[in-house]
Amino acid sequence: MFSRRLKTGYFVLEGLNSFATVYFFYYLYYYMHKVFGFGNQANLLLAALNGAMYALCAWWAGKFAQRFGYFRALKTGFAVMSLAAALGWLMTTAGQQVGVMLLMVFGMSFTWPTLEALAAEGEPPGGVQHMVGIYNIVWAGTAAVANFFGGAMLEKLGPSSLFYVPLAISLSQFCLTVWLESEANRSLASSGEKPQMLLPVPGPTAAAVAPLAAAHNPSPRSGERAQCFLRMSWLANPFGYIALNTLIATMPGVAGRLNLSTTLAGFSGSVWSFARLGAFYGLWHWEGWHYRFRWLLLSYIGLVLSFISILLAPNVAVLVGAQVVFGGALGLLYYSSLFYSMDLSDAKGEHGGIHEAVIGLGNFAGPALGAGALQFLPQYPGSSAVAVSVLLLGGLVGLAAIWRGGK
Repeated sequence: MFSRRLKTGYFVLEGLNSFATVYFFYYLYYYMHKVFGFGNQANLLLAALNGAMYALCAWWAGKFAQRFGYFRALKTGFAVMSLAAALGWLMTTAGQQVGVMLLMVFGMSFTWPTLEALAAEGEPPGGVQHMVGIYNIVWAGTAAVANFFGGAMLEKLGPSSLFYVPLAISLSQFCLTVWLESEANRSLASSGEKPQMLLPVPGPTAAAVAPLAAAHNPSPRSGERAQCFLRMSWLANPFGYIALNTLIATMPGVAGRLNLSTTLAGFSGSVWSFARLGAFYGLWHWEGWHYRFRWLLLSYIGLVLSFISILLAPNVAVLVGAQVVFGGALGLLYYSSLFYSMDLSDAKGEHGGIHEAVIGLGNFAGPALGAGALQFLPQYPGSSAVAVSVLLLGGLVGLAAIWRGGK
């Protein structure tokens, strides 16, 4: 079940999932803006609802995968996402499309914790770093492509492509998952074991991994210091998504202010995703950031400064330059959360669910605060950027407090 041959198939599922979900969720805001006249405030509320739904579902979905099996979780997720995309193709009102989005989020919540766990399950500590690196490169690469070409796709293929493209991909994923499950069962049968639902298997014992962990990492995988880094990453990563989801929801407004078409907005507004991909590649091959507070701190500071610069960018040059810093900071914050979650746990499905649930909290908090600022301070168009920036600074204080407590 956890052979490298089968994991290649899991990475294919991951890449398809990333492309489909990025195209749907990133360009849903452009769709709602063009078709139903959603402005920044309405799109921020939509993003907050998206994040709240994901936070509620992801942790539970991770537990579901851990208890009932990874393949059952994936098939459930892809089936629900297919249904949501098909319904979205038929719906004609804004309220109906909001319902479609929530159904799509529910289905997606079964996929990411499970795919993360499948990438890292059955690996020794050194293997976790390698497989998490591949996992991050795959999803970030396909996400960058979807983000870059999404605007052109929406313009050339029409608004309905927002639904039929994810529908075709989700159906393909469901079929591929069924095939991978049969291959895993066949592999178990050939080894003399009884084919089963393919539940997660316990990871290596602490005694078995200790010598490998010591060689792989200057810090042990257990103990208060390591747990301190896990807590800091679980705090920092959702704040990264507070900034990111606020940015995605308001990008149609930024593009309008800079007089960019949907196609040009997709091109110039996707630089951060390629910068994040580059950061993932570097962090995959360089382990010096593991259990090093200064890298986490510098990334967080860079996140705050670049976020403000993007939302208030006076021209395209500033918009593009700030995104390079923003994407690099997002890369380290996300990589830290996922790596420490997988490196310090044997219940990888459940920890993957926690990792995704805190992302959902970040996706909710930033847009909700931004929408509230626009509601109570409508005379200040930049109030949402200021409010979210203050929230991000609060996260910096929390990060420092956890570090001091851990020391």
